[in-house]
Amino acid sequence: MAKATALAVIQGAANSPNTSFIGSGSYRRIPYKRQMLRHAKGVAAVLANFAHIPNTHSMKTTAIVSSLMLSAAAMAQTGGITPAMLETISKAAPGGRADKAIANAIANNPIDNLAKSASALSQLDTKFSVETRKQSIHDQKSSGRCWMFSGFNVLRSDFAMAADSAEVEFSHAYLFFYDQLEKANLMLQATIDNAGKPMDDPLVRFFFKNPVGDGGTFCGVVDLAAKYGLVPKEAQPETYTAENTSRLGRLLSSKLREFGLELRAMAADGKKPAAMEKRKTEMLSTIYRMLSLTLGEPVKKFTYAFKDKDGNRIGVAKEYTPAEFCKATSGGLLPDGYIMVMNDPRRPYHKTYEVAYDRHTYDGHNWKYLNLPMDEIAQLAIASLKAGHKMYSSYDVGKQLDRDRGYLDLRNYDYGSLFGTDFGMDKAQRISTFDSGSTHAMTLTAVDLDEEGKPVKWKVENSWGKPKGQDGYLVMTNEWFNEYMFRLVVDKRFVPKETAEAFAQKPEMLTYDDPLFGADD
Repeated sequence: MAKATALAVIQGAANSPNTSFIGSGSYRRIPYKRQMLRHAKGVAAVLANFAHIPNTHSMKTTAIVSSLMLSAAAMAQTGGITPAMLETISKAAPGGRADKAIANAIANNPIDNLAKSASALSQLDTKFSVETRKQSIHDQKSSGRCWMFSGFNVLRSDFAMAADSAEVEFSHAYLFFYDQLEKANLMLQATIDNAGKPMDDPLVRFFFKNPVGDGGTFCGVVDLAAKYGLVPKEAQPETYTAENTSRLGRLLSSKLREFGLELRAMAADGKKPAAMEKRKTEMLSTIYRMLSLTLGEPVKKFTYAFKDKDGNRIGVAKEYTPAEFCKATSGGLLPDGYIMVMNDPRRPYHKTYEVAYDRHTYDGHNWKYLNLPMDEIAQLAIASLKAGHKMYSSYDVGKQLDRDRGYLDLRNYDYGSLFGTDFGMDKAQRISTFDSGSTHAMTLTAVDLDEEGKPVKWKVENSWGKPKGQDGYLVMTNEWFNEYMFRLVVDKRFVPKETAEAFAQKPEMLTYDDPLFGADD
């Protein structure tokens, strides 16, 4: 009975004049009636299990059969994988002896181990024709503070050059405290500013989805240090939470979302701006307490004596405030002392762009950059390195990274040969499809030039600790550099006049959700 019912339903549906696309490669049009009848026997056989159900339940059985048939018809009409399509697709499964050997190998080994190219066995050339002064390697541990580590690497390197023999180590925990407090205020104030918009508004949703994070850019180093100063590492050392930020981040985010809803309710009730500001201040007091318990309350004054690279004291100890120490070690960090350049092949070059809400403080600077082709970015970097100055830079570091050797090369891993396909997107396509973007900041420290002065390979100071890579450094070929390097921050002293003038033009504002502009972490 049920089998006959199933066939009847299928044949009835098959009378539909609609058609469906199936197949792969070039699509061919199959009449919907023929497609339904093709699978009638298979479906009917499955539904034949209903045959044992007593007649008293025949109406329920018919309803179930009808529902299943309608669902199957809807799936076939809206792009679902049909049995015929699955049959075609499954022909690509490993079948020969070579395929079986590959499948066995992949089942028992990491993919990267099998895809590693034979060229990866060769010895690395670690000599560089232009290299800046080496300094101690730091470790951001399980945190997303690479932007701060890279920014501090630049500042302490410049200080060591200016001070000759003195060196300094800045406290990451100190500035991270204010980074988190400022980002909390940015979220709460943006919630007030947009309280009249619905919860599903893209901007409102953006702040509730991302209330606070530990990633960032060089703009954060400049804005935060200019506002709160800097302190030496020994004045406020790392805490467990500073090095392991995820739990604190989740707790802060949860609390900020709760506060955000409260502020929206106050706005809906017609509360005055002064009342909103007062309540926001109380909310930030809660955030301040959470940060103090986990990161340590920021120091206000401290006594410090500078040391040389061997740890020997230079001069006498002196009392500083964070602002005084910042001025003594960085000259005050004027925000207009640097320009930010970027390579985004999706957009016109020699134009300036700014990313909305891509900043650390409500009253700070968005990430603003001049878009340049890679050969011009390379020339800026070479000029800076020749003068002995390191640079903040960022990359999509996970692509083609040989972690064991600390080496980045487009030929490190041959995934295409392993899987019998090609991965053919160019840089612009990878960015547009969220396949690649700026993910990790490192400090550009060396370049190797050929006889014609063209770059062959580059070297960056990383923040994953000295045991990682080449004693804490990563080496990259120029080909990899061109494909996966994105941001570079250059001292204006090494920027040609025409480039500086292009950077000064009025920027085009870009949205915060652009696929390229995630925070460096």
